[in-house]
Amino acid sequence: MIETRYALALLVASLTLGGCVSQPASSPTTGQPPQIVAHRGGTADFPENTLLAIDNALQNKVDMLWLTVQLSSDQVPVLYRPTDLSANTDGSGPVAGKTLAQLQQLNAGWQFKQDAANGQVVFPYRTNPVRLPSLQQALAAIPRTTPIILDMKALPAAPQAKAVAQVLEQNQAWDRVLIYSTDASYQQAFAQYPQARLFESRDRTRDRLANVALAHSCQPVPQAGSWVAFEYQRKVELVETFTLGEARSPVNAKLWTAPAIDCFQSKGKVHILAIGINSEEDYRAAACRNIDAVLVDSPRTMRGVKQRLEWPLRCD
Repeated sequence: MIETRYALALLVASLTLGGCVSQPASSPTTGQPPQIVAHRGGTADFPENTLLAIDNALQNKVDMLWLTVQLSSDQVPVLYRPTDLSANTDGSGPVAGKTLAQLQQLNAGWQFKQDAANGQVVFPYRTNPVRLPSLQQALAAIPRTTPIILDMKALPAAPQAKAVAQVLEQNQAWDRVLIYSTDASYQQAFAQYPQARLFESRDRTRDRLANVALAHSCQPVPQAGSWVAFEYQRKVELVETFTLGEARSPVNAKLWTAPAIDCFQSKGKVHILAIGINSEEDYRAAACRNIDAVLVDSPRTMRGVKQRLEWPLRCD
């Protein structure tokens, strides 16, 4: 549940955007399409965070890859997102409860389902298993020219930061990678590695979006050259507390308003990644706001969207 001050800000943002999703931040046209970032390698197309998903995302010409990292019990960084292995695999329990060797015996595509032509739901990888890869294996499979965003999921942060740093150091891969996490403890955990390039903490980005919407304030401004990420739109709940109870209102808030983007760019170029862009309408809106990159679930679908649009894109 978002605190009232944030929910109020997001509500204001939602109302501000109503009926004007195609309005640009500053000009009637935009010449550069936002970069396409494959969410977990393309979670809608293939089993997420697998080498199969990565390979197909690359075939669909994505600009960047977003991969999720946790630690095995023997301190090896592996690609996996949920808290329990049963969510995606034929195993169960936390990632941290198994060694790398045990994890790589699991079928990472066990729960991946598709709709067949006859309308039935099928599980195509139960008879064609795909394995849960290590970060090392992923780095070896990805061209050095393709940037990677590593989303840190496990806690505590320090052991995972240390293990990831070792892999990046061994592969001379610091310049290929950006680090993201919803947990601010990773900011401190990676602070001892001067080569690390981190997104601004999610807390700071959220605070700034809220302040722009509610207080029309743009302080503090992010450092030029930094990366920031937040959902393009998000379902939130406005909670108002009374003496005798509380009232709740659901809000579908669009967060990256023109004033917000102007704020983020006011002291120099800041790279903005909009999370959850999965339709042509939202991709067009992101382009018209001069957003740099979008996180998509289906690289296959979004490649078609990008190709259909005419550039420079008219935003009036």
